[in-house]
Amino acid sequence: MTQRIALTTLVVSDYDAAIEFYVEKLGFSLIEDTALPENKRWVVVAPATSDSQLLLAQAATTEQLASVGNQTGGRVFLFLYTDDFWRDYEAYKARGVEFVNGEPRKEPYGTVAVFKDLYGNLWDLIEPAA
Repeated sequence: MTQRIALTTLVVSDYDAAIEFYVEKLGFSLIEDTALPENKRWVVVAPATSDSQLLLAQAATTEQLASVGNQTGGRVFLFLYTDDFWRDYEAYKARGVEFVNGEPRKEPYGTVAVFKDLYGNLWDLIEPAA
């Protein structure tokens, strides 16, 4: 039996703003944007060369809206691996992506910097060590 996690849900406050951030600022591909009943949409984005995908789910309740930007209680939420840290780091900075926690650093596991998505969720941008 083969298994894999296909989608990770990311609760957002607005579909279009989220699509703009992930596609325009991070360079992700828009995989699907399908209208569903009750003003819902099935919106999937992914890094261009990855089989990992994010399902952007617009908050529909007060409880869901409260989790936007804080899905992990302030911890890093997702880890975006790259084959060229400095290429992506400079491109993201040029597109207005906000990096936090100081300058990029070398760790035993690779070169890393923490950035925020448009809602404040924390991400690690990592080029793994060889």
